[in-house]
Amino acid sequence: MERDHWAREAIFFSANETSLMLSDEAQKQFHDEGYLVLERLISGDKLDHYLAVFDELVKRSKHVPVDTPHWSFEIDEEGQQIPGFLHKIQGVCVLEPRIVALAKESEILDRVAPLIGPDIDVFGTKFFPKLPGGGTSVFWHQDNFYFGTNTGQVVSCAIYLQDADRENGCLRVVPKSHKSKVIAKHHRNPNTYGSWVQIDESDAIDVEVPRGSVVIFSANLLHGSHDNRSNRTRYCAEWHYTPADLLLERFPRDKIKDRHNVREI
Repeated sequence: MERDHWAREAIFFSANETSLMLSDEAQKQFHDEGYLVLERLISGDKLDHYLAVFDELVKRSKHVPVDTPHWSFEIDEEGQQIPGFLHKIQGVCVLEPRIVALAKESEILDRVAPLIGPDIDVFGTKFFPKLPGGGTSVFWHQDNFYFGTNTGQVVSCAIYLQDADRENGCLRVVPKSHKSKVIAKHHRNPNTYGSWVQIDESDAIDVEVPRGSVVIFSANLLHGSHDNRSNRTRYCAEWHYTPADLLLERFPRDKIKDRHNVREI
């Protein structure tokens, strides 16, 4: 599709525009709006390789019993998980070590480093396949709610292995909602995954991106996504980058399996 379609609402930066480091304009966009879209950052054989690994995981999920650690499945109207209908793999870099290489890709880290420094950990690694026929991801929330902090030093990252649009469940964000650093009241529904925030959706924008694009955003930013109403998948790897020396009580370094050092000084 043409770039004009993808850039209709979100502000995009191409790999060339951000070079190996973030331009002043790109850093200003991140700090002012709370997010940054890096268009087609991962491409070619590298993208195809990671896509194939995630395909393997989706195929494997068809035979994984419900309540198996790391694996969660979509929920039916009675609040029961549907076997074989994969919702999420939590700790995907623990379950499948080949994915750690994606978190270490220089194309990503070279653009995260100007925001949080050169010594970087990644934690809370996830894979959302957004399968056809009702695949879901997350409701409106702030990532820092789950981390027990409001620090601006956590940069969340979503890597789209496939095109993402409104029909198959693209990301949605509320620009500038990170600025107050206030963590909103989150509600819990026992028949769904995660917690959610009530927002005025007129403030939200859809972030439609082509395959290989990476979106980085403040862990204080309000964000969510559409459900998948299409016949296509929407593979997305998601995790959070932080300075290696940042103390996170709920994700302590060297004490949990799903925190990995991805770049040292």
